[in-house]
Amino acid sequence: MKVVILCGGLGTRLREETEYRPKPMVPVGGRPILWHIMKYYAHFGHKDFILCLGYKGDVIKDYFRNYLWHTSDVTLRLGRNPQIRYHNSHEEEDWTVTLLETGLETQTGGRLRRALPHIPDDTFLFTYGDGLTNSDVNATVRFHMTHAAVATVTAVKPSGRFGELALDGKTITAFREKPEQENAYISGGFMVFNRRIRDYLDHDDGCVFEKAPLERLVQGGQLKAHCHEGFWQCMDTYREQQLLEKMWASGQAPWKVW
Repeated sequence: MKVVILCGGLGTRLREETEYRPKPMVPVGGRPILWHIMKYYAHFGHKDFILCLGYKGDVIKDYFRNYLWHTSDVTLRLGRNPQIRYHNSHEEEDWTVTLLETGLETQTGGRLRRALPHIPDDTFLFTYGDGLTNSDVNATVRFHMTHAAVATVTAVKPSGRFGELALDGKTITAFREKPEQENAYISGGFMVFNRRIRDYLDHDDGCVFEKAPLERLVQGGQLKAHCHEGFWQCMDTYREQQLLEKMWASGQAPWKVW
């Protein structure tokens, strides 16, 4: 199943790092957080990725074009006929990565719309390039298939500064910009979409998925929530990046399911 990951935002709240690279390339444990997200999906058997690039997308392109160079020990033979020998094998050799330029100013819905021509399947996965979880993505897929909605989000319960989901059973009935209580569910990303999602997107690059498209899905009863009570953490700020670094360094990173 294809995995669409948004990688094009400016990451302004993490300016300490994103002045020099896109937020998905900010490291956790010496590897980009994007790598951690992709390793998570690959663990569940989803290894066909579409990365929607924007701000400093060339950094992400360079990383994957030279993936062996970045991740292996190498021996170089210099001279008129130079040779490179890589000493390491790795578990990512069967990944497929599509690097899709979606525009510097394009919003989230516009990036998703630009990715759709590259998705021939009826169902695909979608997330952001700045969040980690230990949820079972295949359980979310099974939930999505059972409920036959256009979209399913992984609903999580972090402490409080995100938009709140009002739930009626498993159907989302409202999206409130600020939560009324700290144990309210929010969208943690890690979504499953039917290709009919295109009918809910505006036909321009200014489409913000989290606004009108989400509201249309809610109004039509087409947005479901698969609740996850375990670990979830985004990386919006330097403090959150340091929190993830400490988890990884301690050997107790909950998102490391591989």
